[in-house]
Amino acid sequence: MVRYIVRRVLLMIPVVFAISVIVFFIIQLPPGDFVSSYALQMEQDGEVLNDDALDRLRESYGLDQAWYIQYGKWMWGIVTEGDFGYSFSYNRPVLDVIQQHMGMTLIVSIASLLFTYFVAIPIGIYSALKQYSFGDYVFTTIGFLGMATPNFLLAIILMYLSFTFFGDPMLGIQSKEFVDQPWSVARVIDLLKHLIIPIVVIGTANTCELIRVMRGQMLDEMTKPNVLTARSKGLSEGRIIRKYPTRAALNPIISTIGWSLTSIFTGATITAIVLNLPTQGPVMHKALLGQDMYLAGTWLFFMAVCTVIGTLISDILLAWLDPRIRMDRKGM
Repeated sequence: MVRYIVRRVLLMIPVVFAISVIVFFIIQLPPGDFVSSYALQMEQDGEVLNDDALDRLRESYGLDQAWYIQYGKWMWGIVTEGDFGYSFSYNRPVLDVIQQHMGMTLIVSIASLLFTYFVAIPIGIYSALKQYSFGDYVFTTIGFLGMATPNFLLAIILMYLSFTFFGDPMLGIQSKEFVDQPWSVARVIDLLKHLIIPIVVIGTANTCELIRVMRGQMLDEMTKPNVLTARSKGLSEGRIIRKYPTRAALNPIISTIGWSLTSIFTGATITAIVLNLPTQGPVMHKALLGQDMYLAGTWLFFMAVCTVIGTLISDILLAWLDPRIRMDRKGM
């Protein structure tokens, strides 16, 4: 197992490198650059920059060079100094911008991920064990509604309900009186209250989808010969369900961890804008619109790394969870 993990980690290096090249190249595809976006913004403010001024700006930012030279300098800075470049939009190093918003992004994303799995798996098991019962129909209906409702629309509905019943739409992640204040019990409670809507909104679509997957897998696994054999041996139903169909039904759930990590990060962008959340999604949106290539490139690079790491975690968990999965001797 250790050799398998080491080999997979070594294979991750060229994969991540190739993804970084593709990401940086794609960011450069739209016409213009940050200076063009900046000049357009200045025009809207009533100030016009001439061509010489634009050329000097491009030279100062290094945008007058070919994309592969810019990429080489960016990657060399990452490898040698841990420097991910400078954000043109924020006039700060990229790492400073990301670190400022990463804490809250991780809180919202991890909480949403935990909500997704802790809700979807038990409900999926229940729906399979109580197939065609009233509860199964209720959860099936909720599941279809959750998958069909856009996240931003659900966010608006929940904000309206919150304002109607509690007098507070729960915008943002903290109430105004707690912004820039030291942490206290009251501030933590306020944070937890504001997290309810983002977690429900971001986690709902994935939760509803996984409920359907878990239910279908459980129904399929419960008719397998190993389950029937275990019943014939007189094992308790609870032990049979835990040991055989549940473990096997978790395979497709576990295999999606790599995608779930990034989908929650990136899928929360529109929701974060609607709910005014200080997370990385709106920052990434602004970077793409303003063609802030180093900030956008670093965030997309981070997403790629999360996907690769998540896929590795999925493979390891699958090998541990399901004894039917066997790796070749070289991988072991």
